[in-house]
Amino acid sequence: MADNKLMVWIDQDLCTGDGICQEIAPNVFEGRDDGLWVVREDASHFGTTIVFDGNAAPDGSRGVARVPDAELADVVEAAEECPGECIMIEPLDPEAIANRGA
Repeated sequence: MADNKLMVWIDQDLCTGDGICQEIAPNVFEGRDDGLWVVREDASHFGTTIVFDGNAAPDGSRGVARVPDAELADVVEAAEECPGECIMIEPLDPEAIANRGA
């Protein structure tokens, strides 16, 4: 399992749909059918891929993905470059991770 000390989510109300996040960190961000972007946990880091798109897993503030240490620089760059300023990076909260599917 990947080391991680941070988590990331996208505020869907602020997302402008530019997709810069996926260009910078494709293992952490993925486009939704409605043109907005969501976070994901990729199998290359976590053994299984979970896309927080509101289907199999929650999206918005409930769609919280762990950030693998190997992806941290790219996730920070994506947040800095995001025109909607919608990418939220926070310290890992085990309770938020445990309750994200509730």
